[in-house]
Amino acid sequence: MPEDQPQATSKAARTRERILDAALDEFSAKGYSGARTAAIAKRAGVNVQLISYYFGGKEGLLEELLSGWQERRSKLVPASKAEPFLESFRMVLNATLRDPRRARLVVWQALGDYPGDTEALAREWRTVAAAAVEQTRARQASGEIGDGHPPEFVTLLSFLLAFAPVALPQVIEGIYDVDPLSEEYRQRVSEALSAFLDVRHA
Repeated sequence: MPEDQPQATSKAARTRERILDAALDEFSAKGYSGARTAAIAKRAGVNVQLISYYFGGKEGLLEELLSGWQERRSKLVPASKAEPFLESFRMVLNATLRDPRRARLVVWQALGDYPGDTEALAREWRTVAAAAVEQTRARQASGEIGDGHPPEFVTLLSFLLAFAPVALPQVIEGIYDVDPLSEEYRQRVSEALSAFLDVRHA
């Protein structure tokens, strides 16, 4: 019946989302090479054939996740022009640490665990990094942040502070004695970075 169509579409959408969420768990924990479609199906509570039906297999699942990540990645560019520097940096931390699974995918990719075009991926990240450096340089030129450090270093430091709790949580715990994903970590490093960079507050 026609009135059943929206319900069927909604059910399919929910199934897809369950599979994607399960895949994100599996990929972030084990990387692409270590992940298994059977394990993803078990996490999602679906038949493994549905993964092929909706996504074409394991690689299709990863590409779908990465596509969603690219839509959010603008938040991972430190010093976005749309917000004051410190607020922009906090956006970076929140986007990364509230759900670190996607950031773990980035770490796995950096280690070479990626089935796609690694050269294209590297070019993409170089473009993102170069844009972030230029944004930092513009903020220094406008006087929003101090010019005592090269913009390349400022940009690198911003990325490292965001990704270190994901890549090296034990180091963060050893240094700060807090949960690396916690609000306390975010607050402490935000304040320290602000002081380090001599951020001018409006």
